[in-house]
Amino acid sequence: MKTVTAQQYKLALGLSVFTIIYNTLEGLVSVLMGAHDETLTLFGFGLDSIIEVISGIGIFIMIRRIQRNVESGKSKGEIVALKITGYSFYILIALLVISSATAIVTHHHPVTTIWGVVIAAISITVMLILARLKINTGRKLDSKAIIADGNCTMVCVYMSVVLLASSLLYHWTHLGYLDVLGSLGLCWFCYSEGKEALEGAEQLTHNSCC
Repeated sequence: MKTVTAQQYKLALGLSVFTIIYNTLEGLVSVLMGAHDETLTLFGFGLDSIIEVISGIGIFIMIRRIQRNVESGKSKGEIVALKITGYSFYILIALLVISSATAIVTHHHPVTTIWGVVIAAISITVMLILARLKINTGRKLDSKAIIADGNCTMVCVYMSVVLLASSLLYHWTHLGYLDVLGSLGLCWFCYSEGKEALEGAEQLTHNSCC
């Protein structure tokens, strides 16, 4: 039984590391291509992925802690990661709202959104598999924290769907407002994740229970 549990924790750690690496690459590519193609939704999606790396580091620390001692309390590193993640999401929302308003006033149109279609399609596939693996692993370990991480990964799927929809619709119609709507759609999920991260940090600051 202990061997099975140890293997499941190794799998959880492996999924966490993969998530960090993938989000880093996805974030950098999305930011670069979003800036090159002047696509606000793709650029914002890339910044979100980079913020998710910070969250992923906190998850990695959490899994390592639980692996050593299931009953251990939250570490300072995890709390700091949650706070940085939460405030970063709020800053991203402000940037996207300002950029969206500017795009509307200047009647800005992306050069192309084809990269948004490609990246979103890959992200949806990868994140769906990751979410399923994380949730299944969390259930086998009876870990609410790991299951919650899997559910958070599903949010990335929803954001990828927003990117895919706005990119495809713009590619077909060339209506500039679709890119703006896509970026504002990302804001909703950013707000939800930012709020959840800060509430989690606040709770853990006053309660060391896992």
